[in-house]
Amino acid sequence: MNNAATEGAVGPITDQTAESFAATFETNVLGVVLSMKHEVRAMQAQGSGNIINISSTYGHEGAAFASIYVGAKHAVEGITKSVALELAKSGIRVNAVAPGPTDTGMLTRFTGTAENKAALASQVPLGRLGLSKEVADGIVLIASDEARFITGHVLNVDGGHSAN
Repeated sequence: MNNAATEGAVGPITDQTAESFAATFETNVLGVVLSMKHEVRAMQAQGSGNIINISSTYGHEGAAFASIYVGAKHAVEGITKSVALELAKSGIRVNAVAPGPTDTGMLTRFTGTAENKAALASQVPLGRLGLSKEVADGIVLIASDEARFITGHVLNVDGGHSAN
């Protein structure tokens, strides 16, 4: 499982810099790519494997004032699907899990205030923020043998947020 994430510099595109872009993409995208490179080599040698990359609902949506983070998570989802196709016949599955608003320190930093955090929670159809354990349960599900015919998929663990 590859879980590389930094929210980067939150703010309007006019405030973004080459440095904020590089830092966010180096962690969120390059970290996943380099991890997969070495995981795939080991898994090819054994003839099987299962890679799960952590994305975000922002990996398939837009978000004002988070363009660099959103772009990085879009990249993770595209790379996941592409590598899944590369490896489909090798016995190696590649999927992603995309958490929605989850009650974490990163979300607290991103939202900035309790009011902003509550407003985000109110947009979740299940009416609350997710819990880290619920995201972990989604990871366990997609990693399990019961999901052995699933590859190239992004599992949304988001309380219905993506269904909007």
